Amino acid sequence: MAERGRRSFAGAIGASALLSTLPAAPARAQASGEPIRLAVIEGFSGPFANAGDSVWRNLLFAVDRVNARGGVRIGGRQRPLQLDRLDSQGQVEEAIAMLRKATDQRTPFVLQGNSSAVAAALLDAVSTHNDREPGNRVLYLNYSAVDPALTNERCSFWHFRFDAHAGMRMAALVDALAQNRRVRRVYLLNQDYSFGRQVASLARQMIGAKRPDVEIVGDELHPLGRIKDFVPYAAKIKASGADTVVTGNWGNDLTFLVRAAREVGLVADFYTFYGNGLGAPAAIGEAGVGRVRAVAEWHPNAGALDAERIYLDFRRRLRDPREDYFNMRHVVMIELLAAAIEAAGTTEAAAVARALEGRTHRAPPYTATMRAADHQLLTPLYVSVMERAGPAAGPGAPKYDLEGSGLGFRTELFVDLREATRPQSCKMRRPAS
Repeated sequence: MAERGRRSFAGAIGASALLSTLPAAPARAQASGEPIRLAVIEGFSGPFANAGDSVWRNLLFAVDRVNARGGVRIGGRQRPLQLDRLDSQGQVEEAIAMLRKATDQRTPFVLQGNSSAVAAALLDAVSTHNDREPGNRVLYLNYSAVDPALTNERCSFWHFRFDAHAGMRMAALVDALAQNRRVRRVYLLNQDYSFGRQVASLARQMIGAKRPDVEIVGDELHPLGRIKDFVPYAAKIKASGADTVVTGNWGNDLTFLVRAAREVGLVADFYTFYGNGLGAPAAIGEAGVGRVRAVAEWHPNAGALDAERIYLDFRRRLRDPREDYFNMRHVVMIELLAAAIEAAGTTEAAAVARALEGRTHRAPPYTATMRAADHQLLTPLYVSVMERAGPAAGPGAPKYDLEGSGLGFRTELFVDLREATRPQSCKMRRPAS
């Protein structure tokens, strides 16, 4: 890859239901202590159930890796990690109810990420709970809710985010977009809630700064998780004369959008947060070759051999190629949590939080540091572009496809950790003990 500065282009339904979709976990070293409970509060039913199930597969995999080496060592005993599956249906009210269930069971760690609206509600509820019940405090680990406010004006000592926030992701996307001279007319289409509005605002601001010659020809929000037919939206984008779409859509809201774009014959570049995500590559098909981009902390064709081995281990466990959506950050999150628990010597939330602050992950595929000031994990970022994959696609093609589609992603822009880092404005209230 040619270099440019330091950037280079190139209800709790039970775990058993999902465990049955995966081969048996590897044999574990002896873990004799009481399990450490992690409550996954996610939409396992409702419009984004497939995204919830994908998270579950990733977390099961990450937890099994820790348990296979004996779990987490506390006080001379090896304790396994245990995932509890709590269904929020993707709704704020249900998520709060599931949080109460977790705290009633004295679960010390709560995990969630699909939806910044749910994340904001959980953040507030966890803080309130911890103030009221200092003997039963919980830590909230956020793997994908990326509204920047969650680690800025709404930051909390009890919340840690393990995904790059929307400002970090958009900056990388726009850097890639700025190099594409095909881009002249951009349409912004996003989900109508805090995250989608942030994506639209950031895109408008950053494109204006990096490519003032580009015209924003549309800026539209649509209801979250309620649109089954995106053809009217795709037709409107086509009629606008847009040559590029920028979207933070995720889950079925992205899959249905790209299917509709294909149906109406929309020929455009797509700059997405999750275009390499669940259901999207297969839905986009050949129309996305050379045109669909995604941004993430890592992707399977990034080129790190040790990380590839982790990915292939995950891939071997899948029963269905359509389940092939791997998030390395879930592995990094669980590894950092395990290390922090061992360093603290306890599962008590405040002690683990202090052990997480400033902690660095130095293992494949990247070095990542949990910034103490705002509890935002700092990672490198990749912008990748869809290409035909596999040996038959010719020299330089991505090695791995996604979802059995024959299509994979190739690195177009790498942003190192230093350049991916953005300022923070958190004024954190810390507990006295």
